[in-house]
Order: sequence, then C-alpha cells, then structure tokens
Amino acid sequence: MSSPEGFAAVFYSEPGVLGLLANVISAFLVALQNFAQVNTDVMANGIENILAGVHLVLIGGVTQFLAGLMAFRKYDHLGGTAFVSFSALWSSFGATRIILGAYSPQNVTVVTLHPNKSSVATNNLTEALPQISESAVAGLVAYISVAFILSFCSATTNYIMPFVFGAITVTLIFEAVGLFSQWALIVSGIFELVIVAFGLYGATALLLKGVTQRYILPGFGNALFNVLLLGTNNKSSSKSIGEEKKKNTKYAEPMALGNLCSVISPFIFAFYCFGYMKTFYVGAVWVSINSIAQIYASYCSYLRNDVYFTTKFGVHSMYWLVKSWEEFILSALGNVDILNFSRARMTGDWFFLVTALILCLMSLNRSKLENIDNGFFFLLTISTIPQIANVPYYRFFGAVCSMYTALSLYVTFASLVNSIAEKALIPTGTQLLSSKTTQAILFAMKKWFTKAEELPPSTTVQLPDALFYICNGLAALSAIQGANLDLLQLHLTVPWVLIPGALFQIYVSRIQVRGGRRFGSVLPFCYAAVWATWTWLRFAGQLLNINLHTNGAFTAGAIAFLIVNMFLVVLAAYINIVLLVTTVIMEVIIICFLLFTLQKLPLPLEGVMLALFGLACVYGAAASFANHLFGKQLIPLGGPLFKANAPGKNRKKDENPLPCLTTSSRLTSGLRTIAKILDSGRVCGIPTDTVYALAASCQHPEAVESIYNIKERPAEKPICICISSLDQLTAVHPPFSPLLWEFMNQVYPGGISCIVKKGEWLKKLGVGAAYDRVGTKDSIMIRVPDHTVTAHLVNMTGPLAITSANPSGESDSIHHDMVITRLGHKIDGVLCDGTSNELVASTVINCTKIDQEGITILREGCVPAARVLQIFEQVKNKLD
Repeated sequence: MSSPEGFAAVFYSEPGVLGLLANVISAFLVALQNFAQVNTDVMANGIENILAGVHLVLIGGVTQFLAGLMAFRKYDHLGGTAFVSFSALWSSFGATRIILGAYSPQNVTVVTLHPNKSSVATNNLTEALPQISESAVAGLVAYISVAFILSFCSATTNYIMPFVFGAITVTLIFEAVGLFSQWALIVSGIFELVIVAFGLYGATALLLKGVTQRYILPGFGNALFNVLLLGTNNKSSSKSIGEEKKKNTKYAEPMALGNLCSVISPFIFAFYCFGYMKTFYVGAVWVSINSIAQIYASYCSYLRNDVYFTTKFGVHSMYWLVKSWEEFILSALGNVDILNFSRARMTGDWFFLVTALILCLMSLNRSKLENIDNGFFFLLTISTIPQIANVPYYRFFGAVCSMYTALSLYVTFASLVNSIAEKALIPTGTQLLSSKTTQAILFAMKKWFTKAEELPPSTTVQLPDALFYICNGLAALSAIQGANLDLLQLHLTVPWVLIPGALFQIYVSRIQVRGGRRFGSVLPFCYAAVWATWTWLRFAGQLLNINLHTNGAFTAGAIAFLIVNMFLVVLAAYINIVLLVTTVIMEVIIICFLLFTLQKLPLPLEGVMLALFGLACVYGAAASFANHLFGKQLIPLGGPLFKANAPGKNRKKDENPLPCLTTSSRLTSGLRTIAKILDSGRVCGIPTDTVYALAASCQHPEAVESIYNIKERPAEKPICICISSLDQLTAVHPPFSPLLWEFMNQVYPGGISCIVKKGEWLKKLGVGAAYDRVGTKDSIMIRVPDHTVTAHLVNMTGPLAITSANPSGESDSIHHDMVITRLGHKIDGVLCDGTSNELVASTVINCTKIDQEGITILREGCVPAARVLQIFEQVKNKLD
C-alpha cells in the first residue's frame, strides 16, 4: 500500500486531499507575504509579487483544478464545484499579484522629486496600483458571496470543510480591505492560518480514509446539520419540491458551477459600469479565468450527455469572455467620442441577442427559475445593443448585471443544495410548460410535431452541433464590422472574431473528438484556422504594415483553405442540407479572403456573404439544439444530398445502412432484440460497467468460438463468463471457501474479474454446451458487472461469454460507435449505451489458491491494485 501506484490511487479516490492541500499552501503563502509586508511597512517588490503570483496560479489554481476534475468524476457535487471555483479564485488573485509586480512601488518613488512634472511623466505609474486594487476588490467581493454559499452547503456534508471555506470567506473580506489599509492584512493572515490548520487536518483525515478505507479521524462522514431540513417546511407541489433527482453515476452535476460563474463575471462588470473601476485591465483577467471555469461546466455537462447545459454554459462563457476583452480594448482607447463611434458599428451583439432568445424558447419546458434566468440573460444581451449611447449603455448594463448577480446567487444555492440532497429541496418553481406543449408552441406546423421520428441512438452524443453553429455565426457577423479596414475598428473586431471563431471552436473540436460522429473534429478545427488567419491578416496585417504585393504567403494560404473547404463541402453533402449550405457560403467567404490578399476585393460582397453565413448558422443552431434537446427531428435540417451506403440495384431499400443492427439500451424492446440474437447463437456488442464487450450465449459453443475469429484473438487466451449477480452463484453451491465467498461479496458487482476453479457447478449455472469453450481446463474467470443494462440482459439470456469488444492488441472500445466502426461488419448487433463508464477493462485476480497463497493480480484495470489488496486484507482480518 505504500507503493507510488497506491499513493496515487489515494488521490484519485479522495481528490479532497489534493484540493485541501492546494488551499493550505496558497493561504500559507499569502499569510507569509501579508505578515512580511506589515512588519517591514514596505510593499512587496516586483519580483516578490511575481513569484507569489506564479505560485498561486500553479498551486492554488492548476493543482486545485485537477482536484476539481477528479471530484466531478467521483460524483462529488460539492467538492467539484468548490475546488474548481477556488481554483479560479487563487488563479485570479495570483494573476493580480503578477500584474502588481509589473508596477513595483520602487518605480514611482521619484515622483516627489519633480512635482511639476509628476502629472505628466509618472501619472500612469502612480495611478496603476489604485486601479489594480479597485479591480481586485471587485473580484474579491464577488467571491465572498460564493465562498459563503459553499461554506454553508459544506456543513450539510461534514464539519471540517465549513471551517476551511468559512475561513476563506472571512479572509477574502479582509484581503479586500487590506488593499487599502494594511491593518486588515494582519487579520487576513490570522484567518489564513485557520485555513492552514483545518485544511491540514482535513487532508490528513481524507488521506487516512483513502489508505485504510475507513474514517480514522472525525470530521468527515457526519454533517453539522441534515440537508433535508432545508426542505421540511416546504409545502409546494411534489412536482417541484422534494422530487427525487435521477442520479448519473459517472459525473457530478455541473449546474452549480456554471451558475456560480454567472455570479462572478456580471458583478465585476457592474463594478466597472458604475465607475468604481477606471480601467478594465485586471477585470478582464478575472473574468477570463472565471470563463474558463464555466467552459469546464459546459464540458462536464457534455460528459453527462446534457445538450441544454452544454450549450447554455458554453454561450455564457463565450459572452463574458468576449465582452471582457471588448471592454479591455475600449478602456485602453480612453476617448469617449471614439468609444461611442466604435461601439455603434459593432454587430456581434445582435447574434448574442438571437442566441439568448433561442435559449429562452428551448427552456419553456423547464422550471420557472430556469426560465427567469434565461430571461435575465436575454435582458443582458439587450442592454449591450451597440446603438445605445455611451452613458445610458453603462448604466443599463450595470443595473442588469447587478440583478443578474443576485439571481445567479440564488440559482447557485438552489442547484448546489438540490444536487447534494439529490432532491429538489430549494424551490425552483414548477415546470412552466410540458415538453409536448413546448414542442407544439415552438414548432407550429403540426405535421412536423406528430410525425417527428426518434433520433437514432448514435446521434445522442452529437451535443456540440449547436455550439459549432453559434461560434461560426458570431465570428461571421462580427467580421462584418471589420470589412472597412479601419484600424481602430479592427482592434474591437479581434476579440469578437478570434474568441468564438478560433478559441471556442478548438473547444468544440475537442468535444467532437470524444463523441461526435456527424462531422467530427475536422470541420470546426479547419474553420478555427480560417477565422484565426482572417484575424491575423486583417488586424496584424494593418498593424505591421504587411505588403500584400510582396508577401504571397496569405495568398497561398487562402488557396489552401479553398481546396480544404471543397472537401468539407463534399463531406457536408453526405450529412444534411443546412451544413452543405453553410460550407458552400464559407467557400465564397474564403474566395473573398483570397481576393483581399490580391487587393481586388469588393467589400459589399464580403459583407453580404458574412451576413448570409450568420443567418445559416442561426438556423443550424436552433435546429440542432431543438432536435437533440427533444430527441426528435422537429426542425428539418434536410437529408443528405448523397448517401454513402445508397441502396444498389441488388439491395433492398429497407436494408440497415449500418454494418449491423443497433438498438438503444434505454428501450426494453432493444434489450429483447439483443437477447433474441444472442439466444439464436450469434455475437453482439454490449455495454458493461467498464468498457464495451463482445458477448455470446454459453448455450452455443460455436458462438463462443466465433468470438476468437471476430477479434482475431489467440486461442490460448481464455474467455470469461458474465452473470448478473452473486446470488446466481450462491444458488448452485460451488465449493468455495469462506474466504473466497467473503472476498467475492466485497468485490461484486464491480470492475473486478475473479478466476476460480472450474467444476460441475458451472453446468448448473447454465453454462451448458460451451463448458469446454470458456476459461481453461481447470479454471474460469467470472464477471459480475455493476451495470443495470448488462444485468437485465444476462437475466434474459443466462450466463454470457464475454471479452472486450476490440480487435486483439488494440485499445478498448469506450463508445458504441467504436464497436460499430471496428467490428460492426463481423457481428450481428450492438446494444448502444453511449460512452462507457471507464477507459480500461476490469482488474483480473487469480483466486484459485486464495486460502494457501492469497490472491494474485494478473492485470490491473479500472480498480487499482492497491485497492484490491486493501479489500483482501480487510476480508482476511475480518475472518481471522
């Protein structure tokens, strides 16, 4: 258990250790700097601030972010939300110190020597520190409310984290005051030491729990108060309050994190809009880091196959990121007349307004609170309409940001408590409209609604389609304002085109790699390159005075883009009409780009093409969002112009275009279909609690034999059997020792395979004629997956012979699409269940000599070897 692998496994099983230690080190570092500053009465110099900032970013930011990732993977709602949130806090605080390091007080000590010139020569230096302090105060105050909510909610799970998070809350208060009065730094340092003390104790307690698998030190496992008490006085309808929430065992709910991020960004903007911040330099950094956390909330929603929150949090993150860098540029300009003139010509805000309207329409079948939240975001987009004059613009925007901050605080609290309790304890309101009514309202043509077909199971993972259209549409509409080649306007165009068109499309490309199959990562990645090149040429080309006559690199690049996009047009023709239209218009836009490099571009042509491209993206976003949200083809995208597997003269028209039959694991009929195929002596791909597997009935030895041919598996490698529960073994009374029985009781069901001695009991179990085809001559490996679908299927078919569904020697299949692509032409059916629970297969243990020599781990899989040995030692000690 002291091996490096075992120690690493502890951090994976208890990510709270890593998260608490990151807070401890960060708090201790800030405390030391605070005490040093107060004692010497001299502010830290530039190097000290930069070093402190780097440490805060790397330890409090990056390390704690990793802890948050693992906490979400462990279905820890509170830990995942808290660690990612505080990761953004420490990263922002560290970035502020790095900026402070660039404006060291030593650089401005000469101001008093030349008072007659100070307002001109050193004005920027003397005002830099107050401006940075004001910006930092905005972020710190925003995180105070967030930290308080997290400390309160943590009291419903244990009584250590409330002290840690509560101390962080108080620390933030005095850190904010300490930016102006040094006495507050002493108080802040004291509470930071409280963070260190309780954080170290909590990390130790969790570390011991991870090693011993039991609580040795008190503090965890018991709460200060029961979270269910929050809903005892609530007498609302059971449809909205106290209703059981469906648990997703793979990833924690990211709604609290996404809503929490919508507290920070608008508060900083409100602080700026009401004049408490003179510049937005530091504010842009805080909002940007917070937006990264919101991107992760979107990504975690994608991992949960939640198209609604994937799109919503992605759009919100994009909105705050773009607006922050727009304000950064505008504050750098500093001229009110220029600011008014520049903003009035912006067009990207209109696309955000349309997108916000789509979110409002698609949430009509959700809770009233969700509809109110989307309504306020719609109001936010209205408040940033570019034609509003400068002063009313900021007053309107600031007021709406203030209201949205208050609303997001309540939404964050409700979503976090309801996630922890797995009940809707905090009122969010009843469902505004039923799904059926919502569809009828959104899609007026009755025939579309009544004849809408269920989406195939393989398309349920195509969640980023709407984000793809939104990114491109926003970039295209924003690019119109840069078509006049005004360098000042191009400064504003950069964030509007570069952030959604390039940076966010890389995010879309990443999640397309994980599960997308319609057009994969190629299309968004190529278009990210197009928009990045467009921005570089239009902005940097003007700034650096690039001579297009002598520099032919951009012309060659435009020709390359033209050729690549031709292939994308052909690809889109095999998918749907909307995507085909989008790619064709992009081809014309690239032609305009080519003409620009040749200095022969008619600007109206480019403007019209960009506008048409934006309209196509609006329709594509709405259709993709609605179809995947409701699981039906409600808004037509148009069928493919060509079919890759078009029926030939000798093929039937109703033949399945896929290489094998596919059914959904969500449908009882799908399970029955796969069960019939297996009972008939054929092979299918099925999900398990680890990775996908090939399965054959143990009543058909020829089917088991065919698995070897399908996988090209060496004959000397045995195949295991799968049963639905340990009760099936108990019923046939195999001659197992008490130690083996107890060990199997501890590891089943789960991602562990036990090898035991063969015997006649296998025939009673239902292995039948395949007795000699499974296992070896003397032993057999048994799997009891912790997977409801697999258990139901085995109950219908009897024991199954299974092995991982991948060609021998290749990586495991972690999605049903991988099984279809790799082996679909060799098998008869696939039970589609989306992404697998794990990335690797089960851990294999030899238990044939468990009483004499103990157990032997033959293959370490999803369950760490250290964990297996811990279980075995506990079982032995219990029986001894």
